[in-house]
Amino acid sequence: MLPFANLPYGIPPAYAYPVFEIGMYILFILCLFHALKRGMDHVGYLFGGLLFGLLLEYINVVTNMGYVYGKFTVMFGTSPKDIPLCIGVGWGIIMYSARLFTDSLNMTLWASAASDTLLAISIDLSMDTVAYRLHMWHWNWERTGDNALTVEWFGIPYGNFFGWLCVVFFYSSSSRLLKKTLLGNTGGKQAKQILVPILSILISQVFLYVTLVYIDNFLKQQFGITALHRFSVSLIILSFVLLYGLNKRRKGISFQPAVTWLVPAFFHVYFLVFLFIGNFYKENILLIVIPVFIIILSIFVHLLPFLQWKKSEARFS
Repeated sequence: MLPFANLPYGIPPAYAYPVFEIGMYILFILCLFHALKRGMDHVGYLFGGLLFGLLLEYINVVTNMGYVYGKFTVMFGTSPKDIPLCIGVGWGIIMYSARLFTDSLNMTLWASAASDTLLAISIDLSMDTVAYRLHMWHWNWERTGDNALTVEWFGIPYGNFFGWLCVVFFYSSSSRLLKKTLLGNTGGKQAKQILVPILSILISQVFLYVTLVYIDNFLKQQFGITALHRFSVSLIILSFVLLYGLNKRRKGISFQPAVTWLVPAFFHVYFLVFLFIGNFYKENILLIVIPVFIIILSIFVHLLPFLQWKKSEARFS
């Protein structure tokens, strides 16, 4: 019997979820070791991302935002409205590693927040389609009558991707603004360092709620602006902000720790492998072309700053 009647895929291999969970926890430990070396503000950002991820996922599931989770080893809540710990961990390590990479570019605050957001969404665009077919999370298309494999982004609502942009941008920008305001250049006292992620979570959740519940509905009802429109325009704006920030940089590129590429590498490799293990690639050639293109682009993006850093190091050695 199929887990969901509108999806033609059965229960995934028994090792699929444990491999994903273990990978999440190992990467979190690596990020935590790095954060502990850098100070409480880094530790706070990592744990803040984890808590923010768990909070927003719990609110989404409880308020019936259209999806439920599969059964992982560690779950919070009561089925079917329970959430996996590894998903919150995933939010934390994606946002943390993206920020580390962005910080190495030494850009302005808003360009840095844009960079964090674009790095995060590049992971989700290829991850969600495979995770959905592995039943890690399930979008409820039964009520709409649409084809669950072809509707919107291969079965993933465009609103999900717009939500990703909002989550990462709000958390990244608010934490950077609060860090600049409360901590300044000296780093501030430990109490203030702990306060930054807490306030960032609260501010981000408020902005996220207002955007997705009120602004989005207003734009759709009054002007017919859909989630796809909002997502597309947001991508364009963020790209221009990033390019402007790159052009205005006054400092060179700093060293990038290994977790900046280990985190995206795990997500890309894991879901590309299961794209073939699950035979999902047979649906549409684009299910192969898009993640492969994103992987090549990600390698280029992560490798280029490293090469430039090595070049500048050699110049001054």
